[in-house]
Amino acid sequence: MDIQLEKKKGIQKKHIPYLVGGSVILLLLGWVIFGNHASTMRVERRSINIADVTYGEFNDYIRLNGQVQPIQIVQISPEEGGIVREKVVEEGAQVQKGDVILRLSNSNMDLQILNAESEVAEKQNLLRNTQVAMQQDKLNNETEKVSLDIDTQRKERAYQQCSRLYDEKLISKEDYLKAKEDYELAIKKHKLITERLKQDSIYRTIQMDQMEDNLMNMRQNVALIRERKNKLEVRATISGELGLLDVALGQNISAGQMVGQINDLSDFKVEARIDEHYIDRVSNGLPASFQRQDKSFKLKVRKVYPEVREGRFRTDFVFVGERPDNIRSGQTYYIDLQLGEPSESVLIPKGTFFQVTGGNWIFVVDKSGKKAYRRKIRIGRQNPQYYEVLEGLEQGEQVIVSGYESYKDNEVLILN
Repeated sequence: MDIQLEKKKGIQKKHIPYLVGGSVILLLLGWVIFGNHASTMRVERRSINIADVTYGEFNDYIRLNGQVQPIQIVQISPEEGGIVREKVVEEGAQVQKGDVILRLSNSNMDLQILNAESEVAEKQNLLRNTQVAMQQDKLNNETEKVSLDIDTQRKERAYQQCSRLYDEKLISKEDYLKAKEDYELAIKKHKLITERLKQDSIYRTIQMDQMEDNLMNMRQNVALIRERKNKLEVRATISGELGLLDVALGQNISAGQMVGQINDLSDFKVEARIDEHYIDRVSNGLPASFQRQDKSFKLKVRKVYPEVREGRFRTDFVFVGERPDNIRSGQTYYIDLQLGEPSESVLIPKGTFFQVTGGNWIFVVDKSGKKAYRRKIRIGRQNPQYYEVLEGLEQGEQVIVSGYESYKDNEVLILN
């Protein structure tokens, strides 16, 4: 007979693992649903910079490092190549327009001048001989024409006499016809020689004009070569200061090679390089200013160069009104370039946080001052002092503006 066992009541030992596992799962679910998942980090308050969010006038300008340059720099480049024979002036000297700076020598050019002059002399002799020969031909033709004129007159008289005698039946018809034919032949020869003389005269005139033109061209060629020889003296094209002269005696210089420069010190400009971020906002005529000797001096944009190098583009400024008394080439001025009109905006001071966030978010300190929470913002323009906040912050709030490198991945900062 089987014995029926009585079931034990309550939690048995084998149920404990299941209960523990269920409790852990419930705790995890509660943390997921109700817990705060934001990653936090403790930060020493004295190690960060906290700034107030303000509302005020935003002055739209940027600060630049500008270098003083002469208003005009003219390159020194010889038009003809040669060997440096003499340096007339040295760097730093004041020169006037037309002053000789360098003297060069060029033996090939001397040889070209001799050859050209020889060709001109040969051409002159040829022209002279041709003129003599043409004059002789002209005289011979005129002599022949005179002979034909006389012969024609004689043939005409003979024909007239034979015509009268023939009318009187005193000579035969053959003699009459012969005299008539001789006279007509003489007339034809006279016409031909007259036409030939006319054509010869035209031909001689054309030939002489061509030879005269060739001779004139050759003389001009000699003059040009001599003028090129004069260009072996390198002269100043403007008045100013010889700022650079990079040549040595005996150096061979090619035509067009830059050997120096002349600085026009009649006025100055300021050259600055600006970040390419502003290339669409900088244009001719924009105002700028700088402080020097406790005075403010005004500038304006004269020229914007479109080429961008190493993330920057070049801009030239010229003075408007007064210049500093001790202005010199190479001086550095800290320029404030005005990009737009001032406007009322929400502002935060500039800080190194921007390098990490790019202006897309920032840590905002709560009212208790014990915690800072990450918040999305949108930053617009900036100047050397402030960022213009377009969205995400309000006047009176406080933000952390120091660097975020150590806690850029956290959501909440606990300020100790």
